[in-house]
Amino acid sequence: MHLETFRRLLEPPGQEALRAAQSLEPREDSFLVYYQQLARRYDSELSRLALEVAILRREAAAKFPFADQLYLTREALEQASGWEVSTYRAGRFRPYGLLADLGCSIGGDTLALAGISPTVGIDIDPLRLAMARANLEALGLSRGAAVLRGDLRSPLPLPRQHPSLALFFDPARRAGGRRLHSVRRYQPPLEIVHSWTVDTSALGVKVSPGVDLGELHGYDAEVEFISLNGELKEAILWFGPLKTAARRATLLPGGNTLAASGDLRLEKGPLSDPGAFIYEPDASVLRAGLVTEVGALLGASQLDPDIAYLTGVNNVPTPFARAWPVEAWFPFNLKRLRVYLRERGVGRVIVKKRGSPLQPEQLIRDLRLSGDAERTLFLTHLRGEPIVIVALSSEEG
Repeated sequence: MHLETFRRLLEPPGQEALRAAQSLEPREDSFLVYYQQLARRYDSELSRLALEVAILRREAAAKFPFADQLYLTREALEQASGWEVSTYRAGRFRPYGLLADLGCSIGGDTLALAGISPTVGIDIDPLRLAMARANLEALGLSRGAAVLRGDLRSPLPLPRQHPSLALFFDPARRAGGRRLHSVRRYQPPLEIVHSWTVDTSALGVKVSPGVDLGELHGYDAEVEFISLNGELKEAILWFGPLKTAARRATLLPGGNTLAASGDLRLEKGPLSDPGAFIYEPDASVLRAGLVTEVGALLGASQLDPDIAYLTGVNNVPTPFARAWPVEAWFPFNLKRLRVYLRERGVGRVIVKKRGSPLQPEQLIRDLRLSGDAERTLFLTHLRGEPIVIVALSSEEG
């Protein structure tokens, strides 16, 4: 996709081509068929771009409620946060009168920030800046936001030591189509934030949810892990006055949040045999190392010091974990498990595991079950020894 072609897409003939492309409700796997249809009415370059944007808009509907108005590239869409995450995150910037979105790309986060305070988006890519500008205009936010071209490795084109300025930084975590797992390889590397916090201490940084916590020891920041509908989505580093804890787990869409002080490691809690219920903490809780905090809320214990399942005698409702009623548990033995399940007419099992080398698909095949009943199996450890927990249907905590 070229900048000049994109500019043509914004003109009346280009908008007509885009509307025609969207009316086809195209998909990537049928690109050629739709392209041939469009190319009969519009030139080849414009047809191709209109079709690309139309396809990406369909795919972006899973992230943005206004996806049919956006201009995107595939890489930018893949890296963009979902709207629920962006708007939640933007809420922490409410006390600030001027915001800067550093590495703004197509403006997904700029849109959310502009709903809070006047915002400046900065990026080095002229095509993505043009898209960001078009997206702001499409959503009627261009009066409260602007985009500038700038290299983040150079001094930022922002007022120094502005008392009401806060920064949001989303570094590129892909290069050549591959994910960059180390914060030292982000583009630009995470260490660049040290130069920014000299003048502006209020800073939020989006990092991979799989970030190596050992690489963050030199950064005085809160680490917040965010899940959406139970799926871990991202991690945010909060610096300066935006920092509220050492670790935090936040669950969306409800906005339930759990914080803890202390260093970034999983504390060891009390241990016990499986009780009447087994709990599986939310992915954000697991990643933030707050399992024992959830255990304290539930009056629950761990089965093993290195396993993140919890167990208790009561089903205590909580947004931070799912609960299953425990039917039975015993040391893992394939033959014994098979007999137990067959006697109860169990033909379907869902297998969950932590600390077990067994593969769920192979275990299901080896059990050779038939029947109408269903159970959930937890393959795990009890004080270092392998066990299986047979549970009834899940109950939301």
